[in-house]
Amino acid sequence: MDRGGRPCLERIVRSRRPAIAAVNKVDRVRPRERLLPYLAQLGERHAFLDIVPVSALRSDNIEDLKRTIAAHLPRSPALFPEGERTDRGLKFRIAEMIREKLTLELNQEVPYGIAVEVERLTEEDQQLTVDAAIWVDREGQKPIVIGARGERLKRVGRAARLALNGMLGQRLHLNLWVKVRANWADNARALRELGVE
Repeated sequence: MDRGGRPCLERIVRSRRPAIAAVNKVDRVRPRERLLPYLAQLGERHAFLDIVPVSALRSDNIEDLKRTIAAHLPRSPALFPEGERTDRGLKFRIAEMIREKLTLELNQEVPYGIAVEVERLTEEDQQLTVDAAIWVDREGQKPIVIGARGERLKRVGRAARLALNGMLGQRLHLNLWVKVRANWADNARALRELGVE
């Protein structure tokens, strides 16, 4: 590819699709006055929807590039009714929030070997009580999830409970247990039972 970007431009022209040109590394242009003639020449070579000069290194004009792209995207019909944010049930959303907090806490220690299943969900006096199982693949992963004196599991439970209180707009009591189900990730039936698809 030459410095003028000809092979890339040729592909864009052949595609006959609308295109936006993002011109990167504008922070390295010296003298600065050379930039405008270059942008004008680029505009003469193809009917771009827009040409946006950016510096990815310095994050200059990146927000403008995002707005420009968004302005040219087609509007999609609504995928859900007004006010509906998901098509998944309450148990699934609670399990995913717990799993998110686990993933953040565990980092690289148990990368893919955990799943969360809400086993029981009850409501009394406007307080939701959730009993959830954290499933691991092997017995050796259990102490990693629990942590020394249960501290890691307590942190995960607290973070999940606070996030869920905010998400659901009500008080929540969360009970977490760590259980072992060997090879759950390799078992299609186990995946369905855990709500993982």
